[in-house]
Amino acid sequence: MTGYFLQAFIYLVAAVIAVPIAKRLGLGSVLGYLIAGVVIGPIIGLVGEETTTIQHFAEFGVVMMLFLVGLELEPKMLWNMRHKLIGLGGIQVGGTAAAVMGIALVFGQTWSIALTIGLIFALSSTAIVLQTFHEKGLAKTEGGQSSFSVLLFQDIAVIPMLAFIPLLAIPELVEQAQNAVEHAADHHEELSLVAGLPGWAYGLVITASIAVVVVGGHYLSRPLFRFVASSGLREIFTATALMLVIGIAALMSLVGLSPALGTFLAGVVLANSEFRHELESNIDPFKGLLLGLFFITVGAGINFGILFNDFFVIIGLTLGVMLLKAAVLYGLAIIFKIRDSARWLFTLSLAQAGEFGFVLLSFSVQNHVLPNDIAQTLSLVVALSMFLTPGLFILFDKVILPRYEKESNDREADTVDERGTVMIAGMGRFGQIVNRLLVANDVKTVALDVRADQVDNMRQIGTKAFFGDASKPDILHTAGIEEAKLLVVAIDNQEASIELVKYVKHTYPHVKILTRAFDRGHGYQLKQAGADYIESETYHSALELGAKTMNCLGFHPFFVEQQKATYKSIEDKQSDRLYEGWKGGAEGERFDNNYRDLFIELEGLIRDAMQIDRNDKHSRERGWTPPPKGYADKFEE
Repeated sequence: MTGYFLQAFIYLVAAVIAVPIAKRLGLGSVLGYLIAGVVIGPIIGLVGEETTTIQHFAEFGVVMMLFLVGLELEPKMLWNMRHKLIGLGGIQVGGTAAAVMGIALVFGQTWSIALTIGLIFALSSTAIVLQTFHEKGLAKTEGGQSSFSVLLFQDIAVIPMLAFIPLLAIPELVEQAQNAVEHAADHHEELSLVAGLPGWAYGLVITASIAVVVVGGHYLSRPLFRFVASSGLREIFTATALMLVIGIAALMSLVGLSPALGTFLAGVVLANSEFRHELESNIDPFKGLLLGLFFITVGAGINFGILFNDFFVIIGLTLGVMLLKAAVLYGLAIIFKIRDSARWLFTLSLAQAGEFGFVLLSFSVQNHVLPNDIAQTLSLVVALSMFLTPGLFILFDKVILPRYEKESNDREADTVDERGTVMIAGMGRFGQIVNRLLVANDVKTVALDVRADQVDNMRQIGTKAFFGDASKPDILHTAGIEEAKLLVVAIDNQEASIELVKYVKHTYPHVKILTRAFDRGHGYQLKQAGADYIESETYHSALELGAKTMNCLGFHPFFVEQQKATYKSIEDKQSDRLYEGWKGGAEGERFDNNYRDLFIELEGLIRDAMQIDRNDKHSRERGWTPPPKGYADKFEE
């Protein structure tokens, strides 16, 4: 027992130290786990022969991952994504597998081994790519969404791969395994419900097992979860979720199918269940720990002797696989018209092999499809390609993206062939709302944005916008600023917005300027520059959310509206005093002690006014009152 505690402690210490460091360095959690395994295994030697046994246990984390993937894939969502999912994802997996298989055949491998290698390298790292997209804010970009479609297809494709690979078993390897079993002291036989059954009976059992998962998941899971949830014990719900996953995995194993196949299918069936999010929250920690343990064992199992003996061969294989995948992906990006920097993001983000490659390698060895020596070499190639992935994202950020941004900025400004009463500078989320409201009320607008891709996106959805930098005087002139009555400044750059307000107010004093402010300080600078009306981008939304919070806490809606009106009235009355206090501060010390005193005084006024309303039920600062009692009665029939 002491030995188990020590081994568990070693694995946990390695994860606790390595993963946060890897995350801080931008390498991702998966690489952190791999590095931790390399350190405690080949480098220090704290773990040894038990690694393989632990890996078999940790592979259950993959089963849980596929259950969670299934939960995210509502049938309706899959149907809506079918074109890009099947087209882009299907061609990528098929094309990459075929290309890798062809090269493996050239190097003398048998067709079954070559096909297995092709399937393994057709997959990319879902964990690394999606985590990096999330950290860098790339998930909503064209390249990010295209990459997600491919990753989603790859995750789904793992299921048929797991079912297909055992059919490629090499007779010689099967015979060797059988001989090893015969000579070993085998104390038990693996349980099976299909051993010795004729083909027709085996087919019936498989069909019945899948039907049990689908029908039972649809009709029996909800009553079960309601019954368990009625107990009010969270740990029992967790136990039920684990029971469901383990039970389905066991059923699939008993009938000779992949446990991952069954749990994935169950996840899809439960995707529309009202208990989906509760299932995710209960399963996810176990999945994370087991997958982390799996990646650590992969790192610990890397044979550095093989790496150093065939160093140039393995490095060459790694770079060759990544270049081949990148070529296939780049070709697909051209075919599917993924443009500019998004094309390179799509290409580079998916050029590595993935964590499911380790799963398929282990699975292939267990099912006598790949010889162990080839599997060890391929495992090094998969791991090294994942280690190199952060470098590809750095290449995209530092080299490729700046070049396309420069080309975008060098693009000539559009010729503005329209004139409008209102000119809008900036078509981000703020400017779009303003423009949409005005256009819907038949107000002629001229919208400018410095981001060419944003302008193109607006045109694709039928919104007229022009490419041009509104902060440049010549662009403003050609866009017709002289004929405009109003200018709405909604650009993201704070300094540029201030300079734009200064220039327009000085050169075209007849133009009224309305602008958004990022915060109070930015608002003061805009006011000093001459803006006629300034709106903080978060003020109203924050006030509405605060009021909604009071409603949820049980405050009467009339009272909440009164408090909102009081808050806004005091803010409006004190804003000029705060501005004068800010303006009177020394340059570089705008928020000095005098301003802070005024701000504290404002907070006190708001608090006192709120207490007056609560205690006296009358407000001296009221901009809203409820209708009189019985007001609604006159409208009743």
